[in-house]
Amino acid sequence: MKKNIFLMTALLVAGLFGVAVAQSNPFGNAASAYTLPTFTKNNKGEPVLYWTEKDAANVLSLFFAVSNDGGKSFGDKKLIFASPLMGSSRLMRPKLLFKKDGSMAAVFSFRNEVAAPAVEEGGHANHDKPAAPAPKPKRDLQIRYTVSKDNGQSWTAPASVDSDTSRLTRGFFDAVVLANDEIAVAYLKDVKGSTKHEERDLRMVITKNGVFQPEKVIDPVVCDCCNISLLVDNKGVLNVFYRDNNDDIRDIARMTSANNGSTWTKPEILHDDKWEIKGCPHSGATSVATQNGALVTWFSGAAVQAGVRLATTDGHLLKVLNANAKNGTVTADDKQAFFVWEQTTEGGASRILYSKVAGGKAQDDQVLKGSDYGQNATTLLANGKLLIAHEVAKPNQKTALSVRVVE
Repeated sequence: MKKNIFLMTALLVAGLFGVAVAQSNPFGNAASAYTLPTFTKNNKGEPVLYWTEKDAANVLSLFFAVSNDGGKSFGDKKLIFASPLMGSSRLMRPKLLFKKDGSMAAVFSFRNEVAAPAVEEGGHANHDKPAAPAPKPKRDLQIRYTVSKDNGQSWTAPASVDSDTSRLTRGFFDAVVLANDEIAVAYLKDVKGSTKHEERDLRMVITKNGVFQPEKVIDPVVCDCCNISLLVDNKGVLNVFYRDNNDDIRDIARMTSANNGSTWTKPEILHDDKWEIKGCPHSGATSVATQNGALVTWFSGAAVQAGVRLATTDGHLLKVLNANAKNGTVTADDKQAFFVWEQTTEGGASRILYSKVAGGKAQDDQVLKGSDYGQNATTLLANGKLLIAHEVAKPNQKTALSVRVVE
């Protein structure tokens, strides 16, 4: 028997105006905070939602649940992995992937904390001189993956996607299943030996027969703290969207590979915003494949038309939101597409808005009713219906989740 697992309200929305017809039960543990909801589809085309839960002991758990009715309800949640060292940044959201053969892979960030070695003085105790403080260990943020071949009932021990054992930061990643059913992970990594505060390049690792091969640098100079978006389009071409850094001009770039990541085109700026900023915006792109290419959304603080953008891959802007909008995301099927984002109200709270994209144009904005205090939305089109899940971050309360179905 199916159980709806969501804490707030799971609503079936009639038309575009939000008519609530059902209410769900709590997740079951009011002491936990629920964050980073993300939609995907399994190899059967069914909606899957995965998210993180943090308990009172600060242990972070990654769960997923499958819907057999187009997102109206979801089955029991299943645990993927749990650790107090697992990352939970919106710029490094965990990724759950389904291969054609039904096997699953989860990719997530992980803090590899190792105690610093004790400082000794020639092996002799010195009672007259206080011991020198132990040096702080370098940052070591890894990207790990785990695999399940039994529909998520059991998972392999997480392993790093990167065979380099240097204590370096790797993050702001994305992962995708390629056209040949192998897995690619792109990420930013500290440049070894750099004397700058933060200097990272863009790297990629790809599996061969399920085993990750040595990493390759695909762009040596990039913006250092913005999330990446990987996309396999409807022709099987691999796209990577990321924020470039050309003398502090930090616009979104795109590279493509028609041979599953073996070779790449030269980077091209998606839209010439000419946004110059001496620092990282901590905001990257998200993208979705459509019948006619792809849609991409990102934020730019450019002098002309600052705000969250929605564009095609040929650089044509379909919509630019005002400065109160952030965290845009997109979804599409073979007939339509939707643009979903978070908007700050005059009172300072946030809510979720969306716009249908059809005929090469973005239609009027619609407010997702009941989405007050909504943030970090995810969206999916399933059986022609729009699914939206988001965090609910009310003041002085633990973060909850809300899931809606929009027709």
